[in-house]
Amino acid sequence: MPTYEIEQYELHTMKYRVEAEDEAHAIAKLLNGEADPMDNSLEYIEVADDYGLPVDENRDLVDQLRERGITVGDDIIPSVRNIEQVE
Repeated sequence: MPTYEIEQYELHTMKYRVEAEDEAHAIAKLLNGEADPMDNSLEYIEVADDYGLPVDENRDLVDQLRERGITVGDDIIPSVRNIEQVE
């Protein structure tokens, strides 16, 4: 039986620490990559169903999923970024 690796889109939060003169400056520094991530602050929130593999590029896979009762929208296969057979 083959083995697959699947990348799934997920939503996480991460806390950062930055010195700045005010909140706007702190956010600007964060967005410019100038903030330091805090250890052990990564927190899982949920699966990101708004992102996924394009349906148009994966018609055969979409048909197979629907045959198995998996709901697939018109645009994407929810939350799946990539799948590849590794063995």
